[in-house]
Amino acid sequence: MTGIRLQAPAPGWAIDADVVVVGSGVAGLTVALRCTAAGLRTVVVTKARLDDGSTRWAQGGIAAALGDGDTPEQHMDDTLVAGAGLCDEEAVHALVTEGPDAVRRLIATGARFDTDASGTIELTREGGHHRRRIAHAGGDATGAEISRALVDAVRERAVRTIENALVLDLLTDADGHAAGVTLHVMGEGQHDGVGAVHAPAVVLATGGMGQVFSATTNPAVSTGDGVALALRAGAEVSDLEFVQFHPTVLFLGPDAEGQQPLVSEAVRGEGAHLVDADGVRFMVGRHELAELAPRDIVAKGIMRRMREQGAAHMYLDARHFGAEMWESRFPTILAACRTHGFDPVTEPIPVAPAAHYASGGVRTDLRGRTTVPGLYACGEVACTGVHGANRLASNSLLEGLVFAERIADDIADGTAARKTRAAAPVPHPAPRVLPLLDPAARARVQHVMTLGAGVLRSAASLAEAAERLDAIHREALGGAGGDGHKTAEPGVESWETTNLLCVARVLVAAARSREETRGCHWREDHPDRDDAAWRRHLVVRLSPDRSLDVRTTGTHDFPPTVQPAEQAAARREQQA
Repeated sequence: MTGIRLQAPAPGWAIDADVVVVGSGVAGLTVALRCTAAGLRTVVVTKARLDDGSTRWAQGGIAAALGDGDTPEQHMDDTLVAGAGLCDEEAVHALVTEGPDAVRRLIATGARFDTDASGTIELTREGGHHRRRIAHAGGDATGAEISRALVDAVRERAVRTIENALVLDLLTDADGHAAGVTLHVMGEGQHDGVGAVHAPAVVLATGGMGQVFSATTNPAVSTGDGVALALRAGAEVSDLEFVQFHPTVLFLGPDAEGQQPLVSEAVRGEGAHLVDADGVRFMVGRHELAELAPRDIVAKGIMRRMREQGAAHMYLDARHFGAEMWESRFPTILAACRTHGFDPVTEPIPVAPAAHYASGGVRTDLRGRTTVPGLYACGEVACTGVHGANRLASNSLLEGLVFAERIADDIADGTAARKTRAAAPVPHPAPRVLPLLDPAARARVQHVMTLGAGVLRSAASLAEAAERLDAIHREALGGAGGDGHKTAEPGVESWETTNLLCVARVLVAAARSREETRGCHWREDHPDRDDAAWRRHLVVRLSPDRSLDVRTTGTHDFPPTVQPAEQAAARREQQA
């Protein structure tokens, strides 16, 4: 344990539970429903409203081998190719073999996918898939439908929820085992302000960290809170350098910031073409699947064409769809385009890559367990080994389902042992308090990351980014040489900004270390993939002195299958 905590008031209230789930997307709510069904007292803590996370923004769909002629083995092959040599094969095997039934259980929970006249689920293709295996809902509103179904189920089953709650730090007992979380709640009556949920099992399902960049498809709540909490708790994170930039995000101008409208890969799956200003299909000949190549290849193809022509964006041409197809298959995207002054029925859509999905995160084993006993992670906050160096399109919702079920089963299997633990955490020596960044530093962090650690990276750009981030970090610690930002009082914006700086520093440190181009990590000064030196994972821990400890580990020893506390418990049993 690092003993590092965010600067915050002491908890003024506390509630007890068997499980606390932090996050309310597909991963978090699936864990909560399954734990509740197992008879566990479950509390869901979510940063905004129950349906305000990344899940509801997912357009394309959920990938699973559901169609005639498709098999888990074929799905696995496509996933491994997209992952560029860094997927954990056991994790991928679990995903693709357990995925179809997990989707069927989601349907049984109430999710309604689009079907044909016979009632068969309609399937589409996306980049990197050689078969139609993407189930969708509402045309291009799959995430919204999944979120609706899960939120309805949580409410029907009276799962306890705390909304508008930002998680702060992990609580632990005398053995270093998770014992709950501290959190800040706004507008919850008796649970207003900083409090605690005491529980021997803590599940992080906090989503991504896209807000670390100026332009992203992620919602405003995606500020890397789960990864930052895990680092302060002493957990390992892995592969944070692999941030997927979605190739086709609606281009709103060079100075656009915050959440940008996504133009789903399913549009290309249905036959849209990427073209330049002259109408030339520049992806043809670059990959066998052209526009349907894996996302990293398409994003690089777009960026290369933009550099060649000095252009700020490319175009996605789907005029041949016609109005009826646009209105029935992609109503959400059609509305977003028209809101911003573009009509895809009559003109090509201006698009450019933007930060989308973190393939890395808190390092877990095949049951979602992190290197801190009692702390689990699933969904985008986790690094399960499924995605490797680049996520295959529409595998994220499936990963959330499959590994959430595995986590819930692991927690339920260990309930008897966990109930022997003290409900409340044991006091520790005074923790190292992490000073908070002024919220004004947030835009600077995002600007630094966009310029230095975006789609195109180099030793020079990353070194400058690291230097500028370190300067902001030193300022927060009260040192000299900062960027003019002052430390701040505790509050949601200062906590979020501090979390963003934490994950930004780790991302840049990992990107500087990986001297090759692989998957969605593109080093201009190391343009080739180097399997001999870099078919390895980068693992980062936060040291007690707040420095970053970066090491490499091989692909086959990736998931930490046995946790230190379990080893200690086994030794105690043998001695007894």
